[in-house]
Amino acid sequence: MVDFRDNWRVVLLVVFLLISTFALFSPTLAADDGGESGGDVAGEQGLTNLQYGLELSGGTRVRAPLVGVTAEGVEFGGDEPRTVEQNVADELENAGPADVIARFGAQSGEQSTAQPQSGPQSTVEVTAEDVSPDDLAAALDAAGYDHETTREGVTETTRQEVVRILQNKINEAGLSGGTVQQVTTAQGDNYILVEVPNQDASEVRNLVAERGTVVIEAYYPAGNDSGYARDVVLQQEDFQSIGTAQESDGGGAYVPVTVSESVAPDFQQSMRDSGLAQPGGTRCTYQADANSTEPCLLLVVNGEVTNAFGMSPGLADSMRSGEWAQNPVFQLQTTNVSEAQEVSINLRAGALPAQLDFSSESGGTTSYISPSQGADFRTNSLFTGIIAVFAVSGTVFFRYRDARVAAPMVVTALSEVVILLGFAAGIGYPLDLSVIAGFIAVIGTGVDDLIIIADEVMAEGQIDSRRVFQSRFRKAFWVIGAAAATTIIAMSPLAILSLGDLQGFAIFTILGVLVGVLVTRPAYGDILRALTTVDR
Repeated sequence: MVDFRDNWRVVLLVVFLLISTFALFSPTLAADDGGESGGDVAGEQGLTNLQYGLELSGGTRVRAPLVGVTAEGVEFGGDEPRTVEQNVADELENAGPADVIARFGAQSGEQSTAQPQSGPQSTVEVTAEDVSPDDLAAALDAAGYDHETTREGVTETTRQEVVRILQNKINEAGLSGGTVQQVTTAQGDNYILVEVPNQDASEVRNLVAERGTVVIEAYYPAGNDSGYARDVVLQQEDFQSIGTAQESDGGGAYVPVTVSESVAPDFQQSMRDSGLAQPGGTRCTYQADANSTEPCLLLVVNGEVTNAFGMSPGLADSMRSGEWAQNPVFQLQTTNVSEAQEVSINLRAGALPAQLDFSSESGGTTSYISPSQGADFRTNSLFTGIIAVFAVSGTVFFRYRDARVAAPMVVTALSEVVILLGFAAGIGYPLDLSVIAGFIAVIGTGVDDLIIIADEVMAEGQIDSRRVFQSRFRKAFWVIGAAAATTIIAMSPLAILSLGDLQGFAIFTILGVLVGVLVTRPAYGDILRALTTVDR
């Protein structure tokens, strides 16, 4: 009968294997996206719950820095950030207030909500193209703001905001499995990395390239024969809720929106002042090069007028009476469903504070892996793993020529891979080539440690007692423990820093080492003791 107290390490290994098997094959943990972001076959649920990354499933990868220059240590002189932004923008030819970001405490990556104050932590960013650090320095000097330095690039706060908004845009667009992260090269350059499985390059690039600014403007006769005026009456943050794109019965499409209660009265008043809410409503015939229309609402996306529409008599009457502000709902009209979807996505995700720079000079790249190529990578990875197993097994059997020593060694090493696969399936970590390389490294280092244990224990032939076995095993375990600590220390910077594919390799190598030292190596020791000691 098996004594649990003497073999609890083996029992622990079995428990880990059962949990990993459940995570790998249980339907309760299967992905909800139909396998588009993972599964064994793209487009349908596979046999396992493993999720595959871009390299193993196919898709698009975009890597680019952000457009922008930053001034650090800016003295605001008691001005509010919005005042600083307006004053700096007035001194720049190629930028407007929306392209200037003034922050307190931006160097530390945190935006202060305190009262205006001067200090070395304040920064001013300009995220428009064709603005150099020298241009920003000259604009600050002309606006009367002292500063310490100007440089290329944006702040950490802006990069984090871009990552959040791009992830929201990908999610709102229904591109399942897409990820956005910030990566840093060994030279210290910062990039935004976007990966979307099973999507072509043009679709992904179009989605992430646009800043996604959406504003509503009132376009109306200014009076006294002075032409037409354009006033921004609603911005993205003024909406309380945004519906999904829907087709109109008479053609075209629309996005139902609800304006925030705090903004609705002012918007209602601006509609009355501009003449849009006149009796009988308005019929808009807006043309960019002609001033001959009744007042219109302009839908402006990324600085371009995408649609213009008037106001129905019923909506105009409710605004004139003041009833509309109690239920501030209306529709943003577009010419087709595609435009409506773009408006809905941009409103939900928010506007990017800075654009991605795709120019080759900046290091921006776009790559596409076809689904068939991803399938080939999966097949080749499987073959590589099988070859590694056979190579390790053959070497071990050739070394010991004793199945009692070699067979448990191979099984124990493979159990580490099963546990790691179960972990990846359980947390939904997408497997890519770097993770597969980590698995192969785990097999190699794991067998190395098991060989150290076997050599130390079997060094003097037959083992007469448990005490002798335990003494030899402890000596071997100290050696592999020290080697494991060295590996973890060496890999930790790669696991923590945002270095792209190297991060996945480092994470799973460290996990493999920890599983080996804490679970599989001790279990192998118990198995070896039971098979080789005379006094069991």
